[in-house]
Amino acid sequence: MSDSNDDVQNYALAVLAAVVALVIGGVITLAASSSGAKRAAAAAAAQAAVPDDAERVFFAVDSDQLPPEAMDTLARIAEAARANPNASVLISGYHDASGDPARNADLAKRRAQAVQHALEANGVTPNQLVLDKPRETIGGSDPREARRVELRVR
Repeated sequence: MSDSNDDVQNYALAVLAAVVALVIGGVITLAASSSGAKRAAAAAAAQAAVPDDAERVFFAVDSDQLPPEAMDTLARIAEAARANPNASVLISGYHDASGDPARNADLAKRRAQAVQHALEANGVTPNQLVLDKPRETIGGSDPREARRVELRVR
């Protein structure tokens, strides 16, 4: 009878060891695939070289001339758009509520168009560029926010 109990006990231990091995193998596989997915996502993000949030170009007061400091931002956006022909670039011009609203909206539109033309000159196809309607800035402590164009690569 003792041999029978030993056999049952050995069998139970073998089953338990097999279950533990399967669980450990599953955890290792899951961890490997999860870190692989994270690495792939990080590589895709690095390849795009554009953060998920908007890039911004700030303009001088009452001007639609691209500032020299915008060139690095525009080069990064253009590179990301050229690297992914299926991507689109959303271009949004902003203005504040002071002064003539129609004039402000027109200035915001001209600023967005200046960004659009610079991206086209940098090899981005026109069908990848989407101009958004000029938007009014609400609040904000930085006066430059009312003189910005935002770019998002999607």
